[in-house]
Amino acid sequence: MKKITACALVALLLAACSSPEKKAQQEQEFVHNETSLAEAQRNAVVECGEPATCDAAWTLTKRYIEKHSDTKVTRADAVAIDTEVPSGSGDAAFSATRVAKGAGARLTLFAQCRDMYGPDNARGSDYDKCADKILRTQNGYVAFLKGRQ
Repeated sequence: MKKITACALVALLLAACSSPEKKAQQEQEFVHNETSLAEAQRNAVVECGEPATCDAAWTLTKRYIEKHSDTKVTRADAVAIDTEVPSGSGDAAFSATRVAKGAGARLTLFAQCRDMYGPDNARGSDYDKCADKILRTQNGYVAFLKGRQ
């Protein structure tokens, strides 16, 4: 009996010691992922100079969104592509804008994910799953377009 109690006490102490370290590591990973997500958003932009090139890139953008979003496209016109707001936890949705710039345009891919954030923008229950989907999709957007033009 004493042996079991001693083992339980040691396990409790070890858990208490590792908990602050684990929490600090999770916070560091969260900050790193947030930085990566901000960078992925900045990189999910394409500048096109000619109307025909922009039209082709815009068509490919819609296809890319349809392929990667967990929700269906609800709007696709000359200036925006929108999908339904995610209803399921961990579901990612992507949208895009096309803003005229001279003879061409700037195309930007955006993302959102259900339950990625909790109150006060804290890490949500599906943060890791969502961050991974968003990072892969936004970071692959420009390469996808360039590989097909």
